[in-house]
Amino acid sequence: EVQLVESGGGLVHAGGSLRLSCAASGFRFGEYAIGWFRQAPGKEREGVICFSSSDSSTYYADSVKGRFFISSDSAKNTVYLQMDSLKPEDTAVYYCAADHGTPRAHYYCSDYVIGHWGQGTQVTVSS
Repeated sequence: EVQLVESGGGLVHAGGSLRLSCAASGFRFGEYAIGWFRQAPGKEREGVICFSSSDSSTYYADSVKGRFFISSDSAKNTVYLQMDSLKPEDTAVYYCAADHGTPRAHYYCSDYVIGHWGQGTQVTVSS
């Protein structure tokens, strides 16, 4: 059974940084897609950044380009989201997602039916 557990959320001032972690148990980093999504109050969940092993491509939402970065450590079965230059509009609950297979990164962040979600971690950016 695949389990994803996020950590690292919290309160930060605008302009600050946070690194979120997503520990994946029961997940094999062979052919896969991973991503970070977020949901702000009153808004739909959106794909922020996704990676696909099919072509080693990464999709970034326009709102986070140049500020957010995804990485993974297969030895630790952990995926990271580095968030720099945070803005109040980045405030949301952040979720990690992971699936086996080869969906393209943009598709994974937009229309793919996600198989495995974490429980979410709150990120609050104060102005």
